Amino acid sequence: MTVACPFVISMGDACGIGPEIIASLWRLEAPRDALVVGDVGVMRRAVAATGGGLAVAQLQSPDELGRVPPRCLPVWQPEGLPEGLADVPLGQVDARAGAAAALCIEAAVGLIQAGQARALVTAPIHKEALHAAGSPYPGHTEMLQALAGRDGQIRPVRMMLANEELRTVLVTIHCSLRDAIERVTRDNVLETLRITGAALKLMGMAAPRIAVAGLNPHAGEGGLFGDEEIRHIAPAIADARAEGWDATGPYAPDTIFMRARRGEFDVVVAMTHDHGLIPVKYLGVEQGVNVTLGLPFVRTSPDHGTAFDIAGKGIADPASLGAALAMARRLAG
Repeated sequence: MTVACPFVISMGDACGIGPEIIASLWRLEAPRDALVVGDVGVMRRAVAATGGGLAVAQLQSPDELGRVPPRCLPVWQPEGLPEGLADVPLGQVDARAGAAAALCIEAAVGLIQAGQARALVTAPIHKEALHAAGSPYPGHTEMLQALAGRDGQIRPVRMMLANEELRTVLVTIHCSLRDAIERVTRDNVLETLRITGAALKLMGMAAPRIAVAGLNPHAGEGGLFGDEEIRHIAPAIADARAEGWDATGPYAPDTIFMRARRGEFDVVVAMTHDHGLIPVKYLGVEQGVNVTLGLPFVRTSPDHGTAFDIAGKGIADPASLGAALAMARRLAG
């Protein structure tokens, strides 16, 4: 079997459920077009935790994927991973796990940039572990933005969370609520609308219908509860419409998601992290997928975190990871 350009799945935090959901996905689906970038020992521990009976093959190069037997988990282990990762205690923050997660992401992106991989699916990482390892990035999105900007161009990126019922894109991501409010500017909202519209066109929507949620209760109620809608959000929508995008709003954030779920809109642009993600996650994390918009390559991930409380128990559901891989396949063409 020949796999010209596989999908790569980064291992995630070794102390969380990332390795386990990868092992469970291979046991359920046995994908033949993907490989894991991670620590072989950690992945063998995850296989044991999820019931065993699945061989782990260490690849010397991603090019060897086509020679891996069926029902076998292929792992490419990048150089420089911390020693003894398979013995790191599960369910707790550990700098070694954070360092390994960051290195695996960087190595996976390197494969894509070298033309050896097609798209990236990332298993969950832990932000505290990243910080403990000395990483300057608060999460996947910011790290991938920096890695993709090695040509000297820092690309604006946005987070989209999607399931079968709802899509939402965020203007601001990983920052305090106080900082997020300061970042709701006309330029940032307009840039988000442009990125959203372009991404949905690539997904096959000729004229995506973009609903824009307000920042304040009732979208400010004409300035009674805040004037960000008047000063920044509405002008950005007008700018986007002048460019040809079907963007409308600002709408009250407590009702617009229901309207989008009923099919009135293709996507909702939300101003802050929790405004946008709570409605999608409430519908169920099992099928939710995180997509980073604006990168020069496809990146998706499950709609959940490291779940330290159940790590090592072998009960983590791989459905969201499977949905993320399926989404990557669709977006990569």
